[in-house]
Amino acid sequence: MAHRPDVTQDDAQWRSAGDRIQTLLDASAAGGAAAHERAEQLVREVTDLYGAGLERMMHMAVAANPELAEAFTGDDLVASLLLVHGLHPHTVERRIADALDSVRPYLGSHGGDVHLLEVDGEVVRLRFSGSCKSCPSSAVTLELAVEDAVRAAAPEIAAIEVIAAEKDSDSGVIPAESLLSRVQTNGHRAREERRHKSPAAWQPVPELAELRDGEVGGFLVAGITAVVCRIGDDVFAYQDRCANCTGSLAGAQLDRAVLRCRRCHARFDAVHAGAGVDGTVHLDPIPLLVRDGVLSMAVAEAVAP
Repeated sequence: MAHRPDVTQDDAQWRSAGDRIQTLLDASAAGGAAAHERAEQLVREVTDLYGAGLERMMHMAVAANPELAEAFTGDDLVASLLLVHGLHPHTVERRIADALDSVRPYLGSHGGDVHLLEVDGEVVRLRFSGSCKSCPSSAVTLELAVEDAVRAAAPEIAAIEVIAAEKDSDSGVIPAESLLSRVQTNGHRAREERRHKSPAAWQPVPELAELRDGEVGGFLVAGITAVVCRIGDDVFAYQDRCANCTGSLAGAQLDRAVLRCRRCHARFDAVHAGAGVDGTVHLDPIPLLVRDGVLSMAVAEAVAP
């Protein structure tokens, strides 16, 4: 599930500027260590210059109108620049709490929830709760959603730890060890570990925003066919395979929140993780979130042997 983004082409271009800058820095290494060092120094000087200017503008604007601080934090691009320069007006606890609130409806659709216990230096401690009976793939889905939200809101966080709930061993409760057991968010470890367990990568699919309320569409994303539907402001994605007849969901119809297979007429709750309405089978959901202002899917990558 994801909400419709309000994003322009220019927004998407500037959100990827960091990657382009890093690519140029890497390319400068071809000129030798001295050239690479000079390029890095140039970037630092420019960044510090604009950071100092941004800080003065921030102080003047907020002094004239204190409400502008919230307006700045509400814009993803501006907020990211404030984070880079250490000017974000919200504490790390507030930013993480807001980030978790943003994905809580998505977790709820999979029968789960997340609670912020504490922020200890560069470590965030969370506790998951809820039932995942209707969706065995909820663990991976929740991991991707929560990790992504925390990393975006608080890039200074080094690790996420999940504290097991007292009843984690009970049937129907999400086991903490299957979720974010000390995810290292500031390096490659998390991505490498997930690559071996459930390899996936976020793929931007901006065309999903064009779906109308009640519409069902098929999309080919990184070689994976996904069936996507919009219900109000929310978008849901599933693998193109009926859990009842194992056939394609091409031509599936949406009746309010119920997705019906055209072949076998099996019905699935599109809002609640694709749970079967008439039985125990369920569709396989594909994680779908707004990342950097663009609807994106987490789909499997080819893993090198």
